[in-house]
Amino acid sequence: MISLNQSVSTDIDDIVLDQYIKEIANGNKNALADLYAMTSAAVYGFILSILKNSHDAEDILHDCYVSVFSATQNYRSSGRPLAWIMAIARNLCLLKMRERKKNADYPYENWEHDIADRNDVSAEDMIVLKDCMKNLSDEEHQIVYLHAVSGFKHREISQIMELPLSTVLSKYHRALKKLKACLE
Repeated sequence: MISLNQSVSTDIDDIVLDQYIKEIANGNKNALADLYAMTSAAVYGFILSILKNSHDAEDILHDCYVSVFSATQNYRSSGRPLAWIMAIARNLCLLKMRERKKNADYPYENWEHDIADRNDVSAEDMIVLKDCMKNLSDEEHQIVYLHAVSGFKHREISQIMELPLSTVLSKYHRALKKLKACLE
């Protein structure tokens, strides 16, 4: 259950991220470092969920922040700066996939690293979760990752993945049913 404090915290983070982007547009390179520090883990996880290759994900992460630096002059705040960064990352991932003609048969790498630091997930839980996640499609995996691990709302995921909200919701619920069936 989301508390009021978490909602206020998210709003403050959005305000801070918007401010960093404005400062970057004004030439403040330290603001880029601060923006990177606040957002890079979530962006990297999202990129990795698409590319399924840690080396490519690191390259795209770098390119993403170079693009963010270049695009700040055209940035118009919509209240969700991380969604803007994620859209840049997604577009770069699509370009990378087109360039290398990657397909969806590459295994997921290191997604469990993102949740391994959580105190509420035991080693046994990780083994079971890893086995159950194999039952999800790529899109289902990305949606579950973005919502459950990165904390994005379904509407934000819809914008990031350029899918209708109803599709995101149905794929998320389908993924949860698959995970529940696996756990039973």
